[in-house]
Amino acid sequence: MSKNIETYALYIRAARTVWAAWIVNLAMVSLAFAERPNIVLLYADDMGYGDLAIQNPESKIPTPHLDQLAREGVRFTDAHSSSGICTPSRYALLTGRYHWRKFYGIVNSFGESVFDEARLTLPEMLREKGYRTACIGKWHLGWNWEALLRPGAQPRPIAGDARNRKAYAPDDFDWSRPIPDGPLDHGFDYYFGDDVPNFPPYTWIENDRVMIEPTEPLTETPPTAEGNWEARPGPMSAGWRLDQVMPTLTEKAVAWIAQQRGADEPFFLYFPFTSPHAPIVPTEEFEGTSQANGYGDFMVQTDATVGRVLEALEENGFRENTLVIFTSDNGPERYAYERVRRYEHRSMGALRGLKRDIWEGGHRIPFVIRWPGVVTPGRVSSALVSQVDLMATLAALVGHDLPRDAAEDSYNLLPLLKEDAPAFAGRPVHVHNTFADRYAIRRGDWALIDAKTGAHSRVPDWFTESEGYAANSHPAALYDLSSDLSQRRNLFAEHPQKVAELRTLLQHIRQQGHSAPRLEAE
Repeated sequence: MSKNIETYALYIRAARTVWAAWIVNLAMVSLAFAERPNIVLLYADDMGYGDLAIQNPESKIPTPHLDQLAREGVRFTDAHSSSGICTPSRYALLTGRYHWRKFYGIVNSFGESVFDEARLTLPEMLREKGYRTACIGKWHLGWNWEALLRPGAQPRPIAGDARNRKAYAPDDFDWSRPIPDGPLDHGFDYYFGDDVPNFPPYTWIENDRVMIEPTEPLTETPPTAEGNWEARPGPMSAGWRLDQVMPTLTEKAVAWIAQQRGADEPFFLYFPFTSPHAPIVPTEEFEGTSQANGYGDFMVQTDATVGRVLEALEENGFRENTLVIFTSDNGPERYAYERVRRYEHRSMGALRGLKRDIWEGGHRIPFVIRWPGVVTPGRVSSALVSQVDLMATLAALVGHDLPRDAAEDSYNLLPLLKEDAPAFAGRPVHVHNTFADRYAIRRGDWALIDAKTGAHSRVPDWFTESEGYAANSHPAALYDLSSDLSQRRNLFAEHPQKVAELRTLLQHIRQQGHSAPRLEAE
């Protein structure tokens, strides 16, 4: 075993011992307050690190409800998603496992489920502990749509389509059939949503059935407030409007919370938003409410949805016994570059990179946890954490003994919720990835981009020049984030030992199949 791997293993064993003591302490506090708190997980879509106003002093977008949530809980400033795109991050969030151990890309239109039947998910774990579970919003983890396809049905060319795309016709499906292998088959008692806002079918799904039969091909209404439509062609229910998706989901989530009053069991609500993901379609009441164009207005609407959910918890008597988590699946979409130039709003904050990139801006995301009576309000933590860690954290909270074949990369963050948490608590290492050929790794303040560039989408020349970014003349890039958060100075040549150490560690984590401390210690 190489020296850096031995050091990593020693760190894990030491941390495991200290964490055990802190977990006992925290468990006593939480049990004295509430045996099993309700859990609400709010998951924004394509919201950047700098879109949360409380952590971007120069923001042009007001986010009063999110700012208040942060003031009432703990805000993590070094939190990460597993991937720089939608589906993989959601998979990691709900399994406690790096997505790249199984796949890389998104589920495309009418794609199959990414979950293996035997894979333990977060809602399954909570349901085993007596929780009522619901997912309201964007699923984007696949279904078995083939169960609805009529014999011989195939995607057909779209007449007049400049991109020569193909799509299923509405009558290719028997919409009266249940859709297998969706949320209800992976731990949720209830589902309501449109699966993916810019993918067919454009209609509402409740549990495992389409509510309104899609009878016509997609029409793009209303016009977008910024960026492109980004809607894939396919079946749509008559009168479908994408600007009504978020309002409908918000009303449904608020109503579902109200329905839990008087129940003996705690609940878990997973509310994955469809905003501020494109198409950017804020409703009329939010138009002009920011200084950052249509996206900014859509962000204000997203913040208002958070406010509605928090209000529903308060009104129904759940505020004091509910753990609320807010985060986002990845960094902001490519429109963020033009937003910098035209409106001086940096959705990525001081970070380099956007959605899809393995620069910090592709996966460092907003992350806030509020838990009255346990989390001291107003705290800010710089500990390295990941959405992958929610599985082990909530398992410890509810007393679930995770099996060896579950949550292979998940760290228990319960100690970090205490104000006097040990200084080294958190993850020692985190691996970042979006596509199969590019990885990055964090250890402490060091970040290695193990590729020629951390970018996937094209970066405008004007932005590269204005930010002072230079072309990389080395095969990889090394950064010290303690002094270079924007990743401008490549230290690859100055620290060859550090590069070798991080590359070896990255390879070790990729090959061994797990990185969770409970598995490392066994």
